[in-house]
Amino acid sequence: MRFVHIADTHLGLAAFNKIDPESGMNLREHLIYDNFLETIEVIIRQRPEALVHAGDLFDRVRPKTRAYTTVLEALERLGEEEIPFVVIAGNHSMPKTRYTSSPLEVLEYHQAEVHAAFRYRYESVELGDAVFHLIPNMLRAQDYAEAYHEIVLAPERRNILVTHGLVSTLHDWRLRTVAEHELSADMLSSDFDYIALGHFHGQRQVADNAWYAGSLEYCTYGELSDVKGGLVVDTGTGRVEHLELPHTPMMDLGTVGCEGLSGTEVSETIARKIERFPEGHDLAMCQLTLDGIARETVRAVDRRTLAEFKRRVLDLKVRIRMADEQANVLDEKDLRTVDYIAEFESFVVQKHLDAPVQSFVVGKGTEVLRRVIERHQEGRDAAQ
Repeated sequence: MRFVHIADTHLGLAAFNKIDPESGMNLREHLIYDNFLETIEVIIRQRPEALVHAGDLFDRVRPKTRAYTTVLEALERLGEEEIPFVVIAGNHSMPKTRYTSSPLEVLEYHQAEVHAAFRYRYESVELGDAVFHLIPNMLRAQDYAEAYHEIVLAPERRNILVTHGLVSTLHDWRLRTVAEHELSADMLSSDFDYIALGHFHGQRQVADNAWYAGSLEYCTYGELSDVKGGLVVDTGTGRVEHLELPHTPMMDLGTVGCEGLSGTEVSETIARKIERFPEGHDLAMCQLTLDGIARETVRAVDRRTLAEFKRRVLDLKVRIRMADEQANVLDEKDLRTVDYIAEFESFVVQKHLDAPVQSFVVGKGTEVLRRVIERHQEGRDAAQ
């Protein structure tokens, strides 16, 4: 079996408040749709026996109309080329209750060959000489183990596990998102010919036979060093090869060492870095770091150069490391990356409460916070 493994396309993701002049759509969102359709064409040219998507096809439980029509257009092309589409639900497109319909349910009515797992249970599908064992994102962490124990490996066939979550060996890389579950290392069994993982946004091998394909796009600046793209998997030879796929670039403009520099000198250094920015990357997302800068110097930096460059590119993120502070201060911090529960727990610890009181406050507080975060997410989904 030779197939392409992708994940975390997050169709519908919008950012940066820039508008595409032709469609009137958020420019970031528009680029993601266009890149996804180009990705399908690149994959088709690979002539795979299947396309496997390991979760988070959509960025929301209730996708935007354009997100749906983009997927339907992609399925039309896959159907024309007779390439089956195997997809599981990830945490971003997984309803928080069993009584809410999944956005993946609609795809089963398409005339293309679609195999979608989203019903909070283990499912399997046979394609060619392989059996795909599908475990979508679950409501509870313990549900993964129960689903995993239902798997019966098919003799004389290639057995491929497809699931979505963070393997325990990557615990420190968790994304802090709602319904993010940790996968037991026991699931990375060598009995499978290949394990296709989704959720972690960097392309990474986590066992001899297990890979995260990574997200197609850079979703936050924390992913700047990640490899993006897909994987071409050949279970007959055991080869797994990186597949370069279209995506909006994210570029690091470097670090300006600001210690001892005046506001004018910092501004001139920034201007020189911007002058060296390569032509033809006007749709890039860019990051610039000001390191060791004094608080009074920040106020003296000429903002016009930064503002003009920000208008030129898709986005500019300026990271500021103050000379008199240990922690980094981020300009325009991406709130999607804030771990509110960890922040609350840290705040409570600093109050030096008695152990029983601290335990009670942390327990009740985190329970309330989780409910608020989930309701806020559902509200955002409904607004889309």
